[in-house]
Amino acid sequence: MVMAKMKNRKKIGILTGGGDCPGLNAVIRAVTKTAINEYGFEVIGFKDGYEGLVENRFQKLSFMAASGIMSQGGTILGTSNKANPFSYPVKKNGKILHKDLSDIALKNYKKNRLDALICTGGDGTLSIAYKLYKKGINVIGIPKTIDNDVNFTDTTSGFDSAVVIATDAIDKLQTTAQSHHRVMIVEVMGRYAGWLGLCSGIAGGADIILIPEIPFEIKKICRRVLDRSRGSGKKFSIIVVSEGAKPKDGEMVVKKIVTDSPDPIRLGGIGNCVAAQIEKITGLEVRVTVLGHIQRGGSPTAYDRILATKFGCEAVRFVAEKNFGKMVALNGWKITPVEIEKAIKSLKKVSPDSHLVRYARSVGTSFGD
Repeated sequence: MVMAKMKNRKKIGILTGGGDCPGLNAVIRAVTKTAINEYGFEVIGFKDGYEGLVENRFQKLSFMAASGIMSQGGTILGTSNKANPFSYPVKKNGKILHKDLSDIALKNYKKNRLDALICTGGDGTLSIAYKLYKKGINVIGIPKTIDNDVNFTDTTSGFDSAVVIATDAIDKLQTTAQSHHRVMIVEVMGRYAGWLGLCSGIAGGADIILIPEIPFEIKKICRRVLDRSRGSGKKFSIIVVSEGAKPKDGEMVVKKIVTDSPDPIRLGGIGNCVAAQIEKITGLEVRVTVLGHIQRGGSPTAYDRILATKFGCEAVRFVAEKNFGKMVALNGWKITPVEIEKAIKSLKKVSPDSHLVRYARSVGTSFGD
């Protein structure tokens, strides 16, 4: 009887894909503990995202293994933003070739006798998850990204923590900008969406916020800076720039191309471009701080810990209800299922006439337009 019960015991896998961020371990904890405590499922975690699924590298996740990890940044499972089973990098004769190894991923899923696979990540990870779902894997998605650009969810795991980190940096730069009468530019991440720049800029009291969705004019930025320096008596300015911000009739600044990545474009450098133009036009001293990966590190905020817990618990419930091909999404205070296919069709971007932009303009923030 016991043997029969063990044989029929459900088994699920979990992986974390794409860039790391605070809150991933809280998701792993919630999935593992809920699966074991509420449903009696067995849980394994694939190492380094889809790389572990293709190479069949995993670890068993016990109740104790998931204890004490909620406050840790990063992910105990590791992650990869290059491993795509449908275009997997394989070295042959000294060259890197990309091959479709999705059949191997499916084979390992079946070999481990999994009933479902929970994939945690942003639009790239979720797009791969949907392809695996179409291939026969019972997938559940959990939205995670500091960019907050996954559609049909109010927010994503990791976003709040990144906003808090960026806001703290802006707060610190306020005092040094005021002391030296400088223009301080803070470049934040976010890729093609301005959520991180907008929210941290509002929270940090930035004078100017530049985001991808509202192209800027450098002359208007300079005019605002000079008005503060001469007219209002404020001899300093704080400018928050999203890495994807661009001038009117201009392009985003590409830092480099990573050819073996599913998303090869790496943005970065717009802060220095804006700084050089401000100095040239106004003659004022400008300093640039690029926050970079600091935004993705450290302990998650209380909000992200709670959100990750809600996402993880509901993801396991979706598995129990066989509600596959779905992503857990936050709508108001509730977690609701959204078809992954629907969520990955387009990125969630800031609307130029959104309430957040309107509130920022109401308190005098400029968007350089």
